[in-house]
Amino acid sequence: MEAFGPNCKLGEGPLWHPLRSRLFWFDIPKGRLISTNPFGGQQRGWSFGEPASAAGWIDEDRLLVATASGLQDFNLTTGVWEPVAALEDDEPLTRSNDGRCGPDGSFWIGTMGSKSESELGSIYRFNNGQLNKLASHITVPNSICFSPKGDLAYFTDTPGQVIWKWELDSDGNPVGEKVPHIDLRDDGHFPDGSVCDAEGYLWNAQWDGWRLVRYAPDSSQDRVIEMPVSRPTCPAFGGTDLRTLYVTSASVGLSDEDLEAQPQAGQTFRIEVDVEGIPETKTNL
Repeated sequence: MEAFGPNCKLGEGPLWHPLRSRLFWFDIPKGRLISTNPFGGQQRGWSFGEPASAAGWIDEDRLLVATASGLQDFNLTTGVWEPVAALEDDEPLTRSNDGRCGPDGSFWIGTMGSKSESELGSIYRFNNGQLNKLASHITVPNSICFSPKGDLAYFTDTPGQVIWKWELDSDGNPVGEKVPHIDLRDDGHFPDGSVCDAEGYLWNAQWDGWRLVRYAPDSSQDRVIEMPVSRPTCPAFGGTDLRTLYVTSASVGLSDEDLEAQPQAGQTFRIEVDVEGIPETKTNL
């Protein structure tokens, strides 16, 4: 396990860009997008002037970026970004949080209160120019990810300590009601970001848990990777063979004593694993 990058306040939204062979992620409160090569070198950065949290790739030069005000078409070459869809622009207390592109090319994004106000957030699906609300009354949306076959979506409201699954139809639309998938209430752990691998197992970063956990499709715990930081936030697969797991982390809210005990808090971690991830799908505009 190797750590690299800046010590972010709230590192989130890791994305492996398959056409650029680079990793992208965010420091949410700074509104900063960061990028490195597969090994954490050749760092670049861009600032949006408002909180920014998640992205999907459109083509080699463009990302769909979620910021506090909406979804943006961001050109990595020119640094220019153009609004695509407003995201709760009538609600000044919310910002974007966890998000990921589904296998069908739609982009799922969660919103939350900027101070984690109770049930102020929602989850949306953006597809071919249309933004639709899927769920509301959410406090901290996280764990948005999808099964390899594209027939299941997962998400959580972190304070509730349950990761839910939702069946998807052939067009990527959720059908029926969500059902509990992984219940962490008895364990006392809080699920943050997640990603699925090619075998359908779900990898979950656990806030204040010092760990990353892989869960089987039947919800059983498969393995635990102990982390050197208390607040890992989100995993993503990358590298040429998609066998590198990148995990962002946070330093926000930690005391001076905490930071002294975990000097890598806020950095991004690179872990080689024995299973492949799922390639990130091109995002539909």
